[in-house]
Amino acid sequence: MTTDRLVTRRHKLVQSLRKAGVAALLVTNPKNVTYLTGFTGEDSYLLIGPNLLRIFSDSRFETQLQDECPEIPAEIRTSRTTMIEFLVREIPQFKLSAVGIEASSMTVAIRDALAEKLSPVELVSQTGLIEELRQIKDASEIEELRMAVRQAESGYALMKSLLVPEMTERQAAHELEHGMRRFGALKAAFEPIIAVGDHSALPHYRAGLRHFDESPFVLCDWGAVSPKGYHSDLTRVWATGKVPPKLHRIYGVVLNAQQAAMATIRPGAKCQDVDAVARKVIDQAGYSKYFGHGLGHGIGLDIHEGPRLSPISTDELIPGMVVTVEPGIYLPGVGGVRIEDDVLVTRDGYEVLTSVSRELEGVIS
Repeated sequence: MTTDRLVTRRHKLVQSLRKAGVAALLVTNPKNVTYLTGFTGEDSYLLIGPNLLRIFSDSRFETQLQDECPEIPAEIRTSRTTMIEFLVREIPQFKLSAVGIEASSMTVAIRDALAEKLSPVELVSQTGLIEELRQIKDASEIEELRMAVRQAESGYALMKSLLVPEMTERQAAHELEHGMRRFGALKAAFEPIIAVGDHSALPHYRAGLRHFDESPFVLCDWGAVSPKGYHSDLTRVWATGKVPPKLHRIYGVVLNAQQAAMATIRPGAKCQDVDAVARKVIDQAGYSKYFGHGLGHGIGLDIHEGPRLSPISTDELIPGMVVTVEPGIYLPGVGGVRIEDDVLVTRDGYEVLTSVSRELEGVIS
């Protein structure tokens, strides 16, 4: 990541602060600190405003800060000082009457302690200033997301090649995570969901001890984290034997819903409308009550971030956004189908970043 891109991000944030009437923002969300500085450590805060940039950290990260963001002045505390005591001592030097705080990441306890000890400096709650910027990915972020997709797909292919009938869901999940790491991933984006049979009707099932030979139907939801922290997120369903006709039917419905929704993705499209397209296909097939979640979400430094594709979303698609498109139908006691791809909003439409086959194919001979 070049320093120029980081400078551009910080400049955009300062513009947002001006619009919000905030002189400076204390950034406490570690992902937001990384986004603005390139620093990948933890337990460090960033104070940013017009003509103001300072990172507060401790001695564990002194060398790392010099390596990852040498252009940003750093204040380093020792083990004899807590972060709150350190901030109370350092922030007054900037002579600010008010400081914005990230209301969605700072705990009430930290906020109250700072408010008491920093008085008369006022703490002003702010929400989503950085997260809104993060929704639109720059070229370096899109390349990281492409990498995370490749790592996920490569690990998935390796895992499928190792499957045998007596393998458990949990063993397969371990092979999948190990495979993604072998292809360069930092880690799994989340604990892989591998659900055999009617376990697939649980959208956030945790891989257990059911064997693949206990049912002919498997759902796999997985993703990788690239070396710089960007997440991919995919879901596929595959056969390990003869699939019941009802599951074949809902597979076709879900696939049609996904393809119809993706065809509407373009700049200016309302996320609520994209969701509605998929929901209409599922409703018309008679399965409306079995699709209870939103159609998709943004991905990036977090596995779930803006924008949201859902019936209540007020978001609008903008070039550079990367979203999942993942309709699903879940029949309790029978099984579930979800098909999920990662999609980049381009200037004239969309690009599907994922390339794994969507065919309901057999994987164990």
